[in-house]
Amino acid sequence: MNAFRELLAADRVTHVPGVHDPLSATLAVHAGHRAVYLSKNAVAAVTMGRPDVEFVPATQIADRAATLGPVLGGVPLMADAGAGFESPRDAAWTALAYQRAGITAVVLSDHDGGHVRAMARQAPDVAVVARTTAYGKGGLEATVERCRAYAEGGADAVLPAGIRTPEELFRLKAALPGVPLVLSRSEAGPAAPALADDELAVLGVRLILHPLAALLAAVRAASQAYRAIAEDGTADEVDRMPWAAFTALAASEPRSTSLGS
Repeated sequence: MNAFRELLAADRVTHVPGVHDPLSATLAVHAGHRAVYLSKNAVAAVTMGRPDVEFVPATQIADRAATLGPVLGGVPLMADAGAGFESPRDAAWTALAYQRAGITAVVLSDHDGGHVRAMARQAPDVAVVARTTAYGKGGLEATVERCRAYAEGGADAVLPAGIRTPEELFRLKAALPGVPLVLSRSEAGPAAPALADDELAVLGVRLILHPLAALLAAVRAASQAYRAIAEDGTADEVDRMPWAAFTALAASEPRSTSLGS
């Protein structure tokens, strides 16, 4: 069974952190995460230095994903759908390319139900999380309508961007019985409801994505180190991982990531 589908079928919330290169993926695995996420913003940031680039080719995302497999040790990888998902046929073929790169789940944003159906039919081993931003223009009613279309088309879960309150989550769950919900706690978007995991699980939430938290933390730390070197000639006062701990990462075994743990 697809590992992401196992997580979606569980009765608990799983937090999925963003990774952007083999080192960040190694750290996530050693922290014990059950799944990781490669976002378009992260790929744009580390390859072009511009996190707000709208056009990120799916081929670039797949290339980046292929570098993560050797350090993930079987931990499943989710990735954003980049440019290359324009038509249903494109979506199916690109999903298969993602699969070859080691991606087992795709976040597909605001495409019609035909894309989801094509992927479900022609790339069945890739789980589909269908994301919609319909809330911004049409509110909860439009979100429910779009999410229902995705679920009927074969999406494994839906990500209703913009949902902010427990009441809205409750109404969404009631309107979509049996459909797993995914939330994103991205610094680049509106905040998801700040509830405890057990409360979110009751409301149908199964995954919470953290696409940029680790990347932004790394950028902040690097910025402080560069500034300290420029101003003081040393980064001794900046909190850093000891060299011995850094080199030990490659030699040590990651913590167990069993889905049943």
